[in-house]
Amino acid sequence: MNEEDAAQVRSCLEGNKEAMRAFVARFQSSIFGLCYRMLGHRHDAEDVAQEVFVRAFRSLHQWDSTRTLKPWLLTIAANRCRTFLSKRSKRPIPAEFAPELAVSQSPEPLQDLGEELQNAINLLREDHRTCFILFHQEQMSCQEIGEVLDRPEGTIKTWLHRSRQELASILRQRGIVPEVRHESR
Repeated sequence: MNEEDAAQVRSCLEGNKEAMRAFVARFQSSIFGLCYRMLGHRHDAEDVAQEVFVRAFRSLHQWDSTRTLKPWLLTIAANRCRTFLSKRSKRPIPAEFAPELAVSQSPEPLQDLGEELQNAINLLREDHRTCFILFHQEQMSCQEIGEVLDRPEGTIKTWLHRSRQELASILRQRGIVPEVRHESR
């Protein structure tokens, strides 16, 4: 895979437009998926994903060919999403959207399990959420996630464990999954 990655990067660096299109096509769904799951809004995810590819093309010459390309790209994506979330949290909410926001956060039960799960994932701490998404939805190993998030593999395993526990707790509180009681015999 690294040789395929290196060949594609070389073609992109040489200005081959077809290689650039293939590069975007190859990683577009992973990048957009991560951005969407981290940001929660389609338009924001599209904007940030586009920015990720612009930054990636500008920085391709810095990519270490001994590493796989996907974790490197997902690192850029995760960092761009964090930056976007930081900026978004500092922006005031326009008054015209305030009633919509109040309605969208109502405690009424939702019908769709996938939507409930995504809402629960959105409530996780940012680093736990990113770790959970990369492991379960992008099928990355703990080692690869550690490279993306610049954390030791043990920390990643701890974050995964804690995110699963917290998700289970949130889903139990919402009545989505039953309370499990363990009895000693």
